[in-house]
Amino acid sequence: MPDQDSDKPQTTGTEGQLVPVQQGEVLRPSSELWLMRALRTLFGWKPGSARADLQVVLDATTPDETSFSAIERTMLRNILGLHDRRISEIMVPRGDIVAVKRDISRGELMSLFESAAHSRLVVYNDTLDDPEGFVHIRDLLGFMTSKAKVDPAVNEKRKKPFPAGLDLKSVNLGVSLADADIMRKPLYVPPSMPAIDLLAQMQTTRVHIALVIDEYGGTDGLVSIEDIVEQIVGEIDDEHDNDEAPSVEKQMDGSFIADARASLEDVKAEIGEAFDIGEAKEAVDTLGGYLVTQVGRLPVRGEVISGPGDFEIEVLDADPRRVKRVRIGTHKERSNLRHRETRRREAAADAANAQPAPTSGASSDRAGSK
Repeated sequence: MPDQDSDKPQTTGTEGQLVPVQQGEVLRPSSELWLMRALRTLFGWKPGSARADLQVVLDATTPDETSFSAIERTMLRNILGLHDRRISEIMVPRGDIVAVKRDISRGELMSLFESAAHSRLVVYNDTLDDPEGFVHIRDLLGFMTSKAKVDPAVNEKRKKPFPAGLDLKSVNLGVSLADADIMRKPLYVPPSMPAIDLLAQMQTTRVHIALVIDEYGGTDGLVSIEDIVEQIVGEIDDEHDNDEAPSVEKQMDGSFIADARASLEDVKAEIGEAFDIGEAKEAVDTLGGYLVTQVGRLPVRGEVISGPGDFEIEVLDADPRRVKRVRIGTHKERSNLRHRETRRREAAADAANAQPAPTSGASSDRAGSK
């Protein structure tokens, strides 16, 4: 005989406990709410949403006090934070985008795919501010395979049939990408768009790459679905990702050569506690960002910026969009470096002056030997 309440939707809670569902919301067992009730009683909080409750649990407990593992707690925090994270915070900057012109040959495109280690490349017309779409390596491979196919009947009559029925020599690698008609359209999004909204849009449209467009219509950056997923699960490295060299390397003279994209935490860990930027770390995350805030503009190559404490930071490599590589040293180390450079130049000049210059007599002798 069916239960009188069997028409009410139910679901199963922890340890088989039934949790009633009302108006589409799961009412959690009272045994799981003891912490929220205690905190609300202690601080006078009013009942909030499930999102707020979950945030309270993650902030006020340790892994031993909940059934969430450390990895689960980290992912839950990241998911909650994804709602407030903007595309501008996770995009690949314009200067790091690997893109190709529409008239690139198929052979050059294959070579670039191999070196870039990306499965998708942005395609543009004249400049990156005039994008036309993107090309997927699978589309390129499919196009070349279709062009290389040999009619099975013809292949059987050949004295030496083509392996797999493909005549790769018939594929013209000199033809441009534009003529292949394999470009796809990306998504175009503003930098202020929430990352969680773009993830949903990518799932709906099945387009996994988006160009970030600024207020003037220019290309500001690029976001892939992998960039968004990494905000939840952390860095995703596959078999094609190479191990990157250390971002900060100590030199023989005691200075450090650093990638400007290195995090300030990594720089401090490598150089030591003396490299303390103070409150500036609340506003920026990378070494390049710190330099921009220090001088109020983008530093140029060869410029020396006074760093924290006794440190000086010299810009070794930069372009109009970003700083790439810097040298970090103290005022004393830089003074010693200038002194050694001066000594080296003086020694080179002395060596050049010590070489005997050719005489007029030697010239006469050579002329007479003709």
